[in-house]
Amino acid sequence: MSSQLDIRHQQSLRGLNTFGTDVKAALYLRVAALDDLRAVRADPFLSKQKHLVLGGGSNLLLTRDVDGLVLHMSNTGIAVTGEDEHYVYVTAQAGENWHALVQWTLVHGYPGLENLSLIPGSVGAAPIQNIGAYGVELSDVFHSLKAFDFATGDVISLAKADCQFAYRESIFKQALRERTVILEVTCALPKRWRPNIRYAELAAELEAWGVSQPLPTDISEAVITIRRRKLPDPEKIGNAGSFFKNPVVSRDEHARLLAAYPQLISYPQADGTVKLAAGWLIDQCGWKGKSLGRAAVHDRQALVLVNLGGASGAQLLELATLIQCNVRERFGVSLEPEPVIL
Repeated sequence: MSSQLDIRHQQSLRGLNTFGTDVKAALYLRVAALDDLRAVRADPFLSKQKHLVLGGGSNLLLTRDVDGLVLHMSNTGIAVTGEDEHYVYVTAQAGENWHALVQWTLVHGYPGLENLSLIPGSVGAAPIQNIGAYGVELSDVFHSLKAFDFATGDVISLAKADCQFAYRESIFKQALRERTVILEVTCALPKRWRPNIRYAELAAELEAWGVSQPLPTDISEAVITIRRRKLPDPEKIGNAGSFFKNPVVSRDEHARLLAAYPQLISYPQADGTVKLAAGWLIDQCGWKGKSLGRAAVHDRQALVLVNLGGASGAQLLELATLIQCNVRERFGVSLEPEPVIL
């Protein structure tokens, strides 16, 4: 095994995942630079290990010990790397905290990410999930990224089209899963900025503040206020934010559900499908505030599963499975988890 790498054995991951589940990694490496990944690939032993790339651990449910190598991305740095007539290009290293990047752009006068304030996790994880909130997805502001390809040993560049972004989806969850490690992400931030307050709850918050012409910082502060009001702080209670994706159904399926449930919360999509509010479906099944041992559904937001302290990943997964079955039985709708489950 390479002597230049600080490989740790049986490393606890309890403090490195926001659910706070107490599991261990057989092998663990804090990745500070590209050379660390190249050394892993060149090592006869490490190159054969299954690897798990870890950022902020905010989109992950660990149900067991990790029998392989955890690569904890810790490279940092944010910089303006270019501009043209329409955009300023800001590049952040994968190990940067996502919210810290959003705040950096606002402080330096580069709006565009404000609707994505306070989303937990790292910059490197953002494209994998195509993170989104309050009317904006990463793909709306994404320009390109660089990643290390373990198959070839090359650093590859991917533009927006290459990433195959969809709702909470990307090529990194499909063809490039377990093959690449994202190194840095570049966002294209508009020089001619316009506020995006199409999301009703965000518009209502700003209206309540008496803000009719919001600045980017106003939108960020409103998003932060809403998120803190609705979602538990992972520093205080273990969670991974929204646990289930909002399911997307056909127009006919939506009509069937709406006839049976007139209060159904839904959002028509540009392609003719309809997105349903997963939290509403779960709440209607009576899960809000319910618990299974130390695993529970948050008492203010049914879309969030929480670790009340001492819950195992297996218990949280059992709770999630019960919820999925209940929603499927009542509504005929399948819920898909957002976090990666291992």
